Amino acid sequence: MNIKFSQIAITLSAVLAVTSCKTNKRLEGMDNIGKSKPTLQTLTPLAPHGMVFVPAGTIIEKEAVTDTSMAVDTVPKTVTVSAFFMDQTEVTNKQYRTFVDWVADSVAVTDFLKDDKYFHKIKKASAPKASKSKGKNQTAADVTTFADTTKTIDWVKVGGRIPLWQSPDPQIRGLLMGKILTMENGKPTLIKDAVKYRYDRLSVNRSGASKYITDTVAVAPNTKVWSTDFPNSQMEVMDNNYYTNVGYQDHPVVGVSWKQARAFANWRSKMIFATVGDRSLVKTYNLQYSLPTEAQWEYAASKDLKPTEFDQLSTVNIRDKKTKKNVDALAVNFKQQEGDYRKDGGTFTMHVKSYAPNSVGLYNMMGNVSEWTLDAFSPSYKELVHDLNPVLLYDADDSESEAMKRKVIRGGSWKDNADLLTPSTRAYEIQNVSHSYIGFRCVMPAPDIVVEQTKTRKIAKN
Repeated sequence: MNIKFSQIAITLSAVLAVTSCKTNKRLEGMDNIGKSKPTLQTLTPLAPHGMVFVPAGTIIEKEAVTDTSMAVDTVPKTVTVSAFFMDQTEVTNKQYRTFVDWVADSVAVTDFLKDDKYFHKIKKASAPKASKSKGKNQTAADVTTFADTTKTIDWVKVGGRIPLWQSPDPQIRGLLMGKILTMENGKPTLIKDAVKYRYDRLSVNRSGASKYITDTVAVAPNTKVWSTDFPNSQMEVMDNNYYTNVGYQDHPVVGVSWKQARAFANWRSKMIFATVGDRSLVKTYNLQYSLPTEAQWEYAASKDLKPTEFDQLSTVNIRDKKTKKNVDALAVNFKQQEGDYRKDGGTFTMHVKSYAPNSVGLYNMMGNVSEWTLDAFSPSYKELVHDLNPVLLYDADDSESEAMKRKVIRGGSWKDNADLLTPSTRAYEIQNVSHSYIGFRCVMPAPDIVVEQTKTRKIAKN
């Protein structure tokens, strides 16, 4: 049931039919770079759809961990982060469902339906022709145009108002039932281990050596994380509705592991490459989506904030319309005190654009859901990474100990107290584990463009 996606052409029609990705005309402005002094205002419009430009800068990393039993390196470390684009919001249920539906339909068409109507027609080989420019010694190999024998999915024929795997057609459902489908609560549901995404990525071992490997990831989220995380609580409604109900489609996706989040970022890179023009930033610089490093995440979350302000991030001072007085109001989604989840307006997660964005334009960097980062977790990571674009990479096998499979999560969530909602607070989770309070957002590297505010040297004239 695994499917090697290098054998499936990702065409423009595929993206338009199956995904909600849109060609971003803002990315076509390569010719404007260098003609004027770039500023945040002029660079942000070049960001891919749904992302903002975060300029390069430095940050002093201060250690704060949730597990006080570990020996922790508390010495501050100054690091520099180069420019990058970052998702304005956490990835939503709707966005992640698009990914899962795409993978499910690909597996269904390639492995089980195998109907030629879902594939592009294979080009036939041209008959050998004699060339006037060649002599008598010309061979057939010199003139034959060989056939393209690789089957590629025609997504225009696959696509529709609903994913193909959800088709009410009894013939299609019969072919997929028991293969990638099962019935749950009277509705067809994907078999989690049957819907897998295969892709090539760079893997890093303990010694820091890297090589490309092919990874295979089951992409369907764990929808039962609510009951698992909160036993002896009435969470069946969340289990049955959070991922699929339209009322939650703009809430952050949860129940997604670190491995699944990385697979989504890889697929998203393929999608944007199929939609943007050749003059786009993405293609000119070969930019790829990824999970943010924890340095990128902390820098973006704390940019323009003074360290003394970190403890006040849970509230914002606003003017009350009735009393005409300034009052403190909650600015993030978190648990105010023991048993009090509701005071901020939501019992669980909230819409990804709840509250106001920070100074960079990012929503809910603290609260709502904690977010996966790219880094492996180590209490002494500062000694192991560089002071320029630091990241601690390590790809642990599933057979290794839990200590080797820890990945950093940041930001705190809807079920956490205020002391976990600071830019510097670090926590971790095991790479193949998912929860009802962990989601993610993506980043993309940006060209190393010096913005007007940071230009300190003039170009020497000869």
